[in-house]
Amino acid sequence: MFERFTKDARAVVTGAVEHAEGAGGGTVDAEHLLLALLDREASRASFALAVLGLAERKESVREALGEARRRAGLSQAEAEALAGLGIDVAEIVARVEEVHGVGAMSGERKHKGWWSGRPSFSREAKDTLVGSLRIAMAHSDRHIGDEHILLALTTRPGVPAEVLADHGVTNASVTRVLYGEGEAKAG
Repeated sequence: MFERFTKDARAVVTGAVEHAEGAGGGTVDAEHLLLALLDREASRASFALAVLGLAERKESVREALGEARRRAGLSQAEAEALAGLGIDVAEIVARVEEVHGVGAMSGERKHKGWWSGRPSFSREAKDTLVGSLRIAMAHSDRHIGDEHILLALTTRPGVPAEVLADHGVTNASVTRVLYGEGEAKAG
């Protein structure tokens, strides 16, 4: 599959690995793919994000992803659903961090010494990359670009899609910018 990836898409995958390694994690998650997309410039995905007004709000996206990591990867919607059951996720995070330190629930390792090698890709990250292939094929695109990774992130339920939607970036809006489709639905 990677042979069909453009230079920009490969840079996103490489960047995601770097983000995972920088965080001390053993896996590359979909959030790392989004962080790597935010790093890109002069690509189709960066163009779409700029048109949708995200260029000046990248730091807000990074902060929202960080907050989700602190909640052990729970999306805001999942935290709200648990609140409806009487479970205060913020209180649980605060108590765990009080005992074990800030970021204790993030899954990031502070002591990297015993672990070596490249991080593996989580099921969610793999599904996102496979989704990017399907999206490229659906649009009759011969190659998989970083824009297809962005579109795949907006279609999969979870933290990346929720954070993007909270910042006005949805599958419909990205598709409209990239392909001019869905304008009647947007109105």
